[in-house]
Amino acid sequence: MLMLQSLFGLLVLTGIAWGVSENRRAPQVRNIAIGLGLQFLLALLLLKVPIFRELFILLNGAVLALEASTQAGAGFVFGYLGGGRLPFEVAAPGSDFILAFRALPILVVMSALSALLFYWRILPKIVNGIAWLLERSMGVGGALGLGAAANVFVGMVESPLLIRPYLATLSRSELFAIMTCGMATVAGTVLVLYASFIGPVIPGALGHILTASLISIPAALMVARLMVPDTGDGTSGALTPDQAATSSMDAITQGTSAGLSLFLNVIAMLLVLVALVNLVNQLIGLLPDIGDAPLTLQRILGWLMAPVVWLMGIPWAEAQTAGSLMGVKTILNELLAYIELANLPKEALSPRSQHIMTYALCGFANFGSLGIMLGGLHSMVPERREEIVGLGLKSIVSGTIATCMTGAMVGVMM
Repeated sequence: MLMLQSLFGLLVLTGIAWGVSENRRAPQVRNIAIGLGLQFLLALLLLKVPIFRELFILLNGAVLALEASTQAGAGFVFGYLGGGRLPFEVAAPGSDFILAFRALPILVVMSALSALLFYWRILPKIVNGIAWLLERSMGVGGALGLGAAANVFVGMVESPLLIRPYLATLSRSELFAIMTCGMATVAGTVLVLYASFIGPVIPGALGHILTASLISIPAALMVARLMVPDTGDGTSGALTPDQAATSSMDAITQGTSAGLSLFLNVIAMLLVLVALVNLVNQLIGLLPDIGDAPLTLQRILGWLMAPVVWLMGIPWAEAQTAGSLMGVKTILNELLAYIELANLPKEALSPRSQHIMTYALCGFANFGSLGIMLGGLHSMVPERREEIVGLGLKSIVSGTIATCMTGAMVGVMM
C-alpha cells in the first residue's frame, strides 16, 4: 500500500512540475519517460543489486576511517575539545562532544581531499563518465551534462564554474537546469559530514546520501525541462577545468584554505539559524497552545509540509514529524534537518520513513543557498543577471520537487 502511495506521489509531483511550466503545450512525454526511467534504473541498481550493497559497506568503512583521521588531527590541534584524551571525568555522557571541534573539522579534510583528487584527474574522469551517460540517455548538451554531473561532487557554484566558458551561450532552459541540479544535490565536501550525523540511525549513510545525489540528477533535469521547456539543440561543451594547483601539496594547501572558509561559514550559519529558530519559537510561544502543546516553528512547518511528505510514501501518522524535517530543510538548511533527523526519538519515524527522508533532504534547495547561487552565477555571467534572478525562486521549487521525487522513488523500492 505504501509503495502505491509513493508511486502515486511520483505522478503527482511530475504533474505539479508540468502544472507550473512556462509552456505546458511543449511535448514532454519523452522527457518524462526517460527521466523517470533513468531515475528508476539508477535506484534499482544502487539499492537492490548486491554489489552496490557491498559498496555501501565499503563507503561506510571509508567514513569511519575519515572520521578517525579527522579526530586525530582535531585532537592534536584542539586537544580534548577535538576528541583528544580528557583531563577529567565526564559527569554526563555526551557532554564532551562539541560540534564545532568534533564534527565540523571533517569539512576541511574533505575539501583538501577533493582538491587532491581533482588535481590527480580522478574526479574529472568520474564527472565525464556521468556526463556521457546523461548525454546519451537524456539527450542533453555536453555543457549541461558536465555541469549536472559535477554537482554530485562539487557545490552549486563550483559546478557552473567548470563550464564557465559556455554559461553565456546556454539556453534559458539549460541555465535553469544547471540551477535546479545545484538545488537538488549536495556537494561532495559535505557528504561525509551529513553521513557522520545520521550514521547512528541510518546504516550505510554515506552510500545513501551519495546515491540520493546521483538519483536526483535525472529527476532534476526532467523537472527543469518540464518547468522551462527547451525547444532548441543542446549546447555542446567539454570539461576543461582550470588547473590552478601546481603540485599535490599545492592542491592540498588550496583545498585546505577553501575548506577553512566553508568550516567558518557553516559554524556561523548554524549559530545564527539556531538562534533565529529559538527566537521565532519564543515569539510563537506567546500564542495559545494547540493540542495541549505550545506552537513552534517546527510544528507549523510540519503541518504545511505533511501533504508533501505523504506523497513520498510517509504514513499520515508520521507525516507531521517528517514534514517538519522537510520544512526546516527548505526554510533553513539541510544540515539542521539532518541533525534533527538524527536526534528524533526512535518511535517518531519508522525505518522506511527514515530512509525516505534521508533521500528527500539531500539537496541545497533553500533560501540561504539561493543567495549563494545567485551571487556566484552573477559574478560568472553578469550579462544574464536579470534572467538568473528571475529563475531563482523557480529553482528552489524545482530542486525541492526533484528531491521529493527521489524520496518517492526510494519509497517505491522499499
